[in-house]
Amino acid sequence: MSDWISLAAGQSYPAGTLYVVATPIGNVADLSLRALHVLGLADAIACEDTRNTGQLLSRVGLQRPLVAVHEHNEREAAGRIVQRLAAGECIAYVSDAGTPGISDPGARLVEAVRAAGLPVVPLPGPSAAVAALSVAGEMLDTGAGRFTFVGFLPSKPKARGEAIAALASLDHAWVLYEAPHRIAETLAALAAGLPPTRRLLVGRELTKLFEETPVMTVAEAPAWLAGEATRAKGEFVLVVEGAAANAADDGAPDAQAQRVLSLLLAELPAKRAAKLAAAITGASTDALYKLALAQRGGD
Repeated sequence: MSDWISLAAGQSYPAGTLYVVATPIGNVADLSLRALHVLGLADAIACEDTRNTGQLLSRVGLQRPLVAVHEHNEREAAGRIVQRLAAGECIAYVSDAGTPGISDPGARLVEAVRAAGLPVVPLPGPSAAVAALSVAGEMLDTGAGRFTFVGFLPSKPKARGEAIAALASLDHAWVLYEAPHRIAETLAALAAGLPPTRRLLVGRELTKLFEETPVMTVAEAPAWLAGEATRAKGEFVLVVEGAAANAADDGAPDAQAQRVLSLLLAELPAKRAAKLAAAITGASTDALYKLALAQRGGD
């Protein structure tokens, strides 16, 4: 182990640099040796939540000054970080878990540092999206290995249904995050807005004690979640199969039909909008009506 530590310590770590450091998404043993070294040498660690980062540092035996940089103060805090970097300090930035800037704060800080002409160095590591994709099997083969990272879907039912409709025709896998208090609504919306045989990987509590990565159809997902009370706990990563992977998707409304339906829904009841959209595009009235109900959910 000492040789590996020496390898990390023997690399160049210029002063006046912002190091963007990926941290574990659950299992602290996933912290890389280089990340551990940089967190130890930094003059300060900018972080999304000082309490979470303080706990991480305590577990690996480090104590460093912490500076809060989160979504509510990122622009203002970035200015102070730039001043410290310009004075020659070495600063690491971490989010609560995973890779900063990926559905987490960090983008504004990085932009401010770059605008000041100062260096930014990424230290790669854990990412919930990439971890889920790595066990998605043939779902990732669709579209020659391409995927779309969605992040979090909108919280309001209508906007969430519209987002799913826009993603439904992608010919490759798409990845989204979801919080435990919204996972039931999201799985129900996916079941309503996609063909029932479309496959879905549900990544729950990745790298933690009760980690699960089952693959099922979107039609099966709501019942799976309801099958055990503990399943609704924890953070979720969902990998949705691309349309081209499943021949059963042939009856699903294509992108043009979905656009026509969305326009009509702004003015008409769901049943009328679906019938008219079917007449205009030739898509299935039943499929369009199901999609319309998903988009109108909660209205």
